[in-house]
Amino acid sequence: MRIGVIGGGAWGTALAQVAAQDGAPVTLWAREPEVVESINQRHVNDQFLSSVPLSPAIVATDDLGALRDADAVLVVAPAQHVRGVLDGQDFGTTPLVLCAKGIEAGTRLLVGEVAREVQPDAPIAVLSGPTFAHEVAAGLPTAVTLACEDAALGAALAERLGSPAFRPYASDDVIGAEIGGAVKNVLAIGCGVVEGAQLGQNARAALIARGFAEMTRFGLARGARAETMAGLSGLGDLVLTCSSTSSRNFSLGVGLGEGRSAQELLSDRRTVAEGAFTAPVLREAAAEAGVDMPVTEAVCALLDGAPVGDVIGALLARPLRKERG
Repeated sequence: MRIGVIGGGAWGTALAQVAAQDGAPVTLWAREPEVVESINQRHVNDQFLSSVPLSPAIVATDDLGALRDADAVLVVAPAQHVRGVLDGQDFGTTPLVLCAKGIEAGTRLLVGEVAREVQPDAPIAVLSGPTFAHEVAAGLPTAVTLACEDAALGAALAERLGSPAFRPYASDDVIGAEIGGAVKNVLAIGCGVVEGAQLGQNARAALIARGFAEMTRFGLARGARAETMAGLSGLGDLVLTCSSTSSRNFSLGVGLGEGRSAQELLSDRRTVAEGAFTAPVLREAAAEAGVDMPVTEAVCALLDGAPVGDVIGALLARPLRKERG
């Protein structure tokens, strides 16, 4: 199975490394000419993943049309750019494996729903889970959810991408896998705020637990299954990104908790904290679905510039009630 990868950032490069195991050929599309040159000439992504030598089986290109001969394409562009990347291309019936995590602004569509709009003939799969790109690229043990409604296609993709160090677990709950990945980014910002404001480990644990309840409520309202929310693409990814500065969303939250502005923290265009773009869209989608998501509301307020003390005070002043999901 010939694999194409759309996206030359750290995660796209790491997945290309996974797909190039045992010398299998992989074509990676990158927007930046310097990334293409770095990968092809020196077998390293100097700009986004300089710490890991890359397989010479990875060939980079700035021509998106070069991926049309692939047997499957991993779409690793940021969530807000997936439509622009896929629209106008003709991937026909080539399976698209969506690896971005987020909800599209304006339409409130999940990435898979966007892909189905612009590539209606392409089978869709979702790869999501607790993954830091540098660890995956280095071959450290990782487990992910690979969700696909077509069980045979899902098995073939898992066989092609899987290895002892990279373990895809099969699911047919595509919506659940997507929602977990999108919502955890927003919650990770909240956990970063707890760290930056020095509120302690008790507070972070409480926020993870209550955030997981929010994620589950929203997922169930959108048709996801509870076991998916509690799996690798939900709770697993949430725990990882809520506990380490290797998470761009957590790092953004740390800065907000320290009193820095979202505008300043988001000015570095080399990295994308997807949660900052997903948060206001998630708030809209939750209101539409009638789902209470106070942590998400608090993150939106902080991104809009509300003082940290006021936002935390409002959360702590919420009425006490019975614990529920």
